[in-house]
Amino acid sequence: MNEYLLILIRIITIMLLLLFTTLLIMGKRPIGELPVFDFLAIIVMGAIVGADIADPKIKHLPTAFAVVVLAIFQRLLSYWAIKNNKVRKAVTFEPTIIVQDGQFIHHNLKKINYSVEEALMLLREKDVFDVGIVKYAIIEASGNLSVLKKALYEPMTKEDMHLSIKETALPVTVILEGQLNCKNIARIDFTEDYVLKMLKQKGYTDISKIFFASMDHQGNISISPYDLISDAIE
Repeated sequence: MNEYLLILIRIITIMLLLLFTTLLIMGKRPIGELPVFDFLAIIVMGAIVGADIADPKIKHLPTAFAVVVLAIFQRLLSYWAIKNNKVRKAVTFEPTIIVQDGQFIHHNLKKINYSVEEALMLLREKDVFDVGIVKYAIIEASGNLSVLKKALYEPMTKEDMHLSIKETALPVTVILEGQLNCKNIARIDFTEDYVLKMLKQKGYTDISKIFFASMDHQGNISISPYDLISDAIE
């Protein structure tokens, strides 16, 4: 029974420690965006703590010490890589161009061990079914593919059609849980009376019935009442 209790305590302490060290390593990056060395550090941590949890005979503190030291070492190396270009190239993959002007670069594909079939699959995931329309295709350090199409195949923009363009501004919360946010209303250069007037035009005379409302600098308002019911999913 004591062994099971010990394992439970180790699981709790190790998971908390791993949460802290993983956040230290990853920050806000998703796992798919991790550089190679960061990914390896996480794998090694998993191997270290796996043995510690499964075997109560292994001392717990040396395991915790190893995890902390590994996290600190990785953090220092990441900082060093930012400061030194040679170190960065040694511990991370450089972006690699695999398509240029509609043609595969065989040497670069071979260097990163990608087959043409794999490259074509990645292109299809970017909605590119003809390599001939690609200006550049780049395998990033994370393994993701970035694609720049030839100008002829890029979608039209408002600038291309010489249309007037209004910059989009972020809307702000003007009502939350039935309460006006006076500070945010002032930020978008409106008054409380104007917001109430807009609400009345939308059929809302009692703000206590509004769960959330946002408004942008153009006066466009979005309202979510408390009694809103979602459609059924069948």
